[in-house]
Amino acid sequence: MIRGFQGSLLGLALLCSGATGADATPPATEKSVNIFFWYEYVPPTVIADFERETGIKVIYDTFESTEMLTTKVMSGKTGYDVVMPTASATGRLITAGALRKFDPAKVPNTKDLNPDILHFVATQDPGNAYAVPYVYGTTGIMYNPERIAARMPDAPTNSLDMIFKPEIASRFKDCGIAIADSPEGIMSIALRYLGFDPFTTDAREIKQAEALLLAARPNIRHFKTGAIINEMAAGDLCLALGWSGDAFIAAARAEEANAGVQVRYAIPREGTEIFFDVMTIPADAPHPEAAHAFVNFLLTPRVMAEVTNSYSYPNGNMAATGLVNERIRTNPNIYPPKEMTAKLFAAAPRDPASLRLVTRAWTKFTSGGS
Repeated sequence: MIRGFQGSLLGLALLCSGATGADATPPATEKSVNIFFWYEYVPPTVIADFERETGIKVIYDTFESTEMLTTKVMSGKTGYDVVMPTASATGRLITAGALRKFDPAKVPNTKDLNPDILHFVATQDPGNAYAVPYVYGTTGIMYNPERIAARMPDAPTNSLDMIFKPEIASRFKDCGIAIADSPEGIMSIALRYLGFDPFTTDAREIKQAEALLLAARPNIRHFKTGAIINEMAAGDLCLALGWSGDAFIAAARAEEANAGVQVRYAIPREGTEIFFDVMTIPADAPHPEAAHAFVNFLLTPRVMAEVTNSYSYPNGNMAATGLVNERIRTNPNIYPPKEMTAKLFAAAPRDPASLRLVTRAWTKFTSGGS
């Protein structure tokens, strides 16, 4: 799972609390809040409830990669009040002075957060002063079982061989394979697949991961993260390496469409990345009071349960767990069992030299090797 943190996170899949109470959202004087989140990450009903209860208008902009968000926030003057980096990216943003501290009195619902998750986030945000956990998930295999079986009845759908072994992946090239645009994340998974430390600084090992990706490249249709959900749901893709919540959203949409398309998800048996997305306030946020109010509202147990029920991403609010649908709580590909959690690892920041190697390798990979 997470290097140096395996034991304390094994309980993530087992959390269950009957608590449902929540402190009221503190008043805010500003009348708008500008947020920069992943697409499909806050249910429209939640935003409508927040606007109705507070009178604050939510302006929701989206991004498709952590690198895009980090670059924008580091440049300053974004106009955003709440942004959502991964936990591993917060250290760089804090060091650069790009974030402001939360006022604990204005986010009382943090009292319900899982201390194990707070402990992990504290490795990048000592004292949990700048980042508030939202949800977490895994990167794995989403697939169309009918189209996969038609091409390979014994396909190893719970293995990264589906993506990284050309002799297997080539069987699905015609029905479409996509990979999420996540340079550090996918590279770390490729390194683990090869038996290396996912965050190695060894240039030779990174080069081997690059070669693995380049060998897979002819079978990959695209890296458009935002298109994966709808294309899997419509049957326009039959295989993707992407995020767990996206797979379950795609599955729900496919079921609603009733067009005979199924989408399934598997955590790779070789191990994969577990990620934590956090809420932060830029240092120059124009509406800091509204930012605090919005974050605290999202942390309300009923709201966090609605987020998880809508997108199938587990959340770190212990008081919300008992409100999550049982089919989600008991799904081992959402809440991994003990034997699988031991194979998961969380993203860690890279040193500048190895980050440059990873970035160059990813650019070469996505551009087709040129």
